[in-house]
Amino acid sequence: MKGYPIQKIMAYLPHRYPFLLVDRVLEIVPREFIVALKNVTINEPFFQGHFPGNPIMPGVLIVEALAQAGGILAYESLPPERRGQEVYFMGFNNVKFRKPVVPGDQLIFRVNFLRQRGNAFKMAGRAEVAETLVAEAECLASIGDKA
Repeated sequence: MKGYPIQKIMAYLPHRYPFLLVDRVLEIVPREFIVALKNVTINEPFFQGHFPGNPIMPGVLIVEALAQAGGILAYESLPPERRGQEVYFMGFNNVKFRKPVVPGDQLIFRVNFLRQRGNAFKMAGRAEVAETLVAEAECLASIGDKA
């Protein structure tokens, strides 16, 4: 399935600026994979303190962005009758950071659906810049009712 813009992402995720870290979905196949992107700009608020004179995107935010892409994949993988429920992340395994991400980079997130057991999902994600791996992690998520 073709991707979609930020407006549809905002319909699926509760995050908003400055914490919405996925700008566009490029491609998605429910229960299989998602490819999404984030344009990293010097205007990001975290660059003010991480690090002055040497701006590097915090690794924890790269993993959060992978989780957000995975959340979209999990949401799209739900049957229509479950679409009103939130996707909550339960944990990350095997997190590895390979290279720094700096202003001007375009992060591409590739998240693969591994399995679902009941309300729990397991996904594997990669973050890339110019086809070079910068981070990877396994994401664990759960579907729950909105509060």
